[in-house]
Amino acid sequence: MLIKSIEIYRLSIPMEPFVIATGVMEYAQNTFIKILTDTEWYGVGECSAFPMIVGETQETCLAVARDFAKIWIGKDPLDVAARLAELHLYIARNGTIKSAFDMALYDLAAKAAGQPLYQYLGGTPREIHTDITLGIASPEEMATKAKTLHDGGAVALKVKLGKKPQDDIARIKAIRQAVGFDIPIRIDANQGWSYAEAVEALQGLEPLKIQFCEQPMRTYNDHLLAQLRSETIVPIMADESVYDHHDADRICRTDGCDYINIKFSKSSGIAESLKIQAVAQEYGIPCMIGGMLESRLALAAKAHFAYAAPNVKFFDLDTCMVGHLEDPVIGGIQYDGYAIHITEGPGIAADIAPEFLEKCEKWVVS
Repeated sequence: MLIKSIEIYRLSIPMEPFVIATGVMEYAQNTFIKILTDTEWYGVGECSAFPMIVGETQETCLAVARDFAKIWIGKDPLDVAARLAELHLYIARNGTIKSAFDMALYDLAAKAAGQPLYQYLGGTPREIHTDITLGIASPEEMATKAKTLHDGGAVALKVKLGKKPQDDIARIKAIRQAVGFDIPIRIDANQGWSYAEAVEALQGLEPLKIQFCEQPMRTYNDHLLAQLRSETIVPIMADESVYDHHDADRICRTDGCDYINIKFSKSSGIAESLKIQAVAQEYGIPCMIGGMLESRLALAAKAHFAYAAPNVKFFDLDTCMVGHLEDPVIGGIQYDGYAIHITEGPGIAADIAPEFLEKCEKWVVS
């Protein structure tokens, strides 16, 4: 099998403005990749640029994607390790766009093997329920939204924080007053606090039954994570502090976290994500699979990955539920309330509707 051409699409999905500690997103800045071969098989992949987190934009992803495509034309897509090594050799970091190419390779390899991706990866289906995320707003607005989600069957709330500690405490107090204590609340500061602010916020939140706090501080404060853990009973989840399995080893070895959040946009895709969860498992550190603003296509790949990654214990697979105003996906992940299922079929078993792609800016490298 040889790669004949690669199609690259600007997959912009309009959405309601979504606010986190580091910025506002008004549309999903996604890129869609289709790898075509000299057989009937093709592979698809998607990534979602979140510039304030990963340092990549949709424009950088599209530009680098065209370079990646040129490298792969005429080569064997089933030699996944060799193809991915070429991308890492060509450019450092840029994990977001690498993850789309990684996903497309795995989709193609599983299709060629006649297997669902999870089976190709050695996994088996299991029960998965996603949390649902609340963006930053006033305590009253967040409490009202939380009550609506709780009454609608949400099984866990993920609440964006990372502003002034006392304001953040007020936000969670209002939410707890609205929903009670029978639903897990996870918080995500997105690096918004200093060390002193993190101590103040987390100690103030302790009576409010917080399941864990994601990324309380900037990554240059990673050396303070172990000390922070000694100051609070709120478990700490490393997110932006862990991009690859080397980061995972460093953070785990220094007692810097209780959990790790894996995101394809950080890790460069499935291959590296499997390594991260394996390293974390060696240290007894459970993981979560999360995301940026992917559609149900990339989310399906993440569900397949979770089936094959036994150390992934938490699921933050709501990215298309937090304000996407269009759904261009055929097949892909399916929601029954907050329970997640995949579409049966070889590979990821997902694609983007042709009529949506016709509206997208497109490049073809052959």
